[in-house]
Amino acid sequence: MTHSWRISALAERHRALGSNLEDWNGMGTAWTYSSDLADHHQAIRTRAGLMDVSGLKKVHYVGPHAESLLQWATTRDIAKLYPGKSVYASMLDEDGKFVDDCIVYRTGPNAFMVVHGAGSGHEMLVRSAQGRQVAVLFDDDLHDLSLQGPLAVDFLAEHVPGIRQLPYFHHLQTRLFDRPVMISRTGYTGERGYEIFCKAADAPALWDSILEQGASLGIIPCAFTALDWLRVESSLMFFPYDNSQMYPFADQKAGDTLWEMGLDFTVSPDKREFRGAEEHFRLRGQERFRITGVLLDGVRAAEAGDTLWQGDRQVGVITCGMYSRLSKRSMAIARMSLACALPGIALQVRGSLESAAVTHALPFDDPEKTKRTAKG
Repeated sequence: MTHSWRISALAERHRALGSNLEDWNGMGTAWTYSSDLADHHQAIRTRAGLMDVSGLKKVHYVGPHAESLLQWATTRDIAKLYPGKSVYASMLDEDGKFVDDCIVYRTGPNAFMVVHGAGSGHEMLVRSAQGRQVAVLFDDDLHDLSLQGPLAVDFLAEHVPGIRQLPYFHHLQTRLFDRPVMISRTGYTGERGYEIFCKAADAPALWDSILEQGASLGIIPCAFTALDWLRVESSLMFFPYDNSQMYPFADQKAGDTLWEMGLDFTVSPDKREFRGAEEHFRLRGQERFRITGVLLDGVRAAEAGDTLWQGDRQVGVITCGMYSRLSKRSMAIARMSLACALPGIALQVRGSLESAAVTHALPFDDPEKTKRTAKG
């Protein structure tokens, strides 16, 4: 395992399941278990699965200037959040290029929690907070257990009053198995799911209780890499693995626009003032590529870095692929030239495999997002 400076309270649970705890974001993370990732994918799509996503950076911003700090730093209108409401947001640099995504939770009138990915958003926010009336607390005691899948709500409804009425991108303070938790109706799977934020000391007991009492519903522990399979189907980006930090353009510094990544929806309507806003709007219509779906012939999954060709011309590169035994399809997310970023264009895949392919609209699964937003 690469040296990690952040430690999951569930490390021994992961090792017992066969994980070597590979480093992600400074925390030893269960990328795989000894069990089959296809079983993890199927559990989350058809029943429910439990994952440890505590490697996400959880940071509290508290004080009179917290709202204005986040209003400038993110693409969303933070003023519209009320306690109990959250929002998915992008963060840009001064060049209008994407550097991180996050979920912003409003926990009080002058209090927010921001859950960052692996980009530089946290560091940018810390620098911006200097000299302002805002306290910044990096909270590694707070662990994040992600219970995802169509039966997640049925399980939680047995233990948490009112959970069925919790809307998408809302959260509540409650107790689960007599432990204090914050439960958020969010996730990274395209399914109806919940993130359970808890103290490190409570994480092992909660993990064990969910798996023991959820066994009758088919709830199983799922490894972090299962998220790659799920995100391909649901068109969810993962910085930097879909970005030019991994697939650079010649003679251009790393950085992609929201227009290119398909993340322009993260800019709140009528919001014009945030870091990088002027360049963001100026760069509309100057896309160099677009994120596109690709369906491959056969039963093998493409690997990141496999190239896409139209005749003797390379027109794209695959950033993440998967094969679903549920839908019997080999699918991938790709960075595609504009001319080929339309559904139905025939291509050839070269690299880890040789295959015919065709472009496909994203997302592959649940394009109307009815599952994750379901009520009741």
